[in-house]
Amino acid sequence: MSNPAQPALAVDNVGLQIGGARILEGVGFSVPRGEMVGVIGPNGAGKTTLFNLISGVLRPMAGTIAINGQDVTQLPVHRRAKAGLGRTFQTSSLFPGLTVLENVRLAAQARIGRSLSVLRFPGASDAATRAAKENVDEVGLGAKSSAAAGDLSHGDKRKVEIAMLLAADPALILLDEPMAGVASGDVPALSAIIRRMHRDRGCTVMMVEHHMDVVLGLVDRVAVMHHGSLLAIDTPEAVMADPTVQSAYLGEPV
Repeated sequence: MSNPAQPALAVDNVGLQIGGARILEGVGFSVPRGEMVGVIGPNGAGKTTLFNLISGVLRPMAGTIAINGQDVTQLPVHRRAKAGLGRTFQTSSLFPGLTVLENVRLAAQARIGRSLSVLRFPGASDAATRAAKENVDEVGLGAKSSAAAGDLSHGDKRKVEIAMLLAADPALILLDEPMAGVASGDVPALSAIIRRMHRDRGCTVMMVEHHMDVVLGLVDRVAVMHHGSLLAIDTPEAVMADPTVQSAYLGEPV
């Protein structure tokens, strides 16, 4: 069993070089269970690379990564998912030809441990289907459950991705630019869904996001990435008042 005193995520002196170019160097921090952390920085700062390392898409050349006290540094993506990690990406990762409910049902099936099948849709009494319906309703898409995912707006696609995370029930969630491509009018509703997910599920969340009003309105702490290094990690108020952060970002809006 995992130790509740262990942080949900511990990144220790992680570094990565590609083709001789330094992408990340000496990045280290920990995230207590139940906290929400926003990751900010200009393009090329290393934010998505950090998420790729945490989720197993890339492997670090230095340092270690632990999820709930388990060293996952060398584990593949699916093993990290079993350790309790869930992630969304900058671009939609849905099956566009499947309905909203079918997409979420696949995530529920994976959690329950049953074989995945998009060819035979179970009845309403099936556990995965019941869970999928609950999670689709939770993100406000019950009326669109039979719509093809590919026909949805960007905002609704993000909601489906969050419903899939809820169905998978991860303890640690990485949200990579959840507001990307979302119409400004849909941002408040999507922010509210993320807030409820964090509050009601008690999950730990890290979120890369360029909408500073979204970040500051949701997170407990802000991590500032700059040229592949972690410049600061603190409360939103402390980070915004940090002279080092202000100096580093003079002319580089975060």
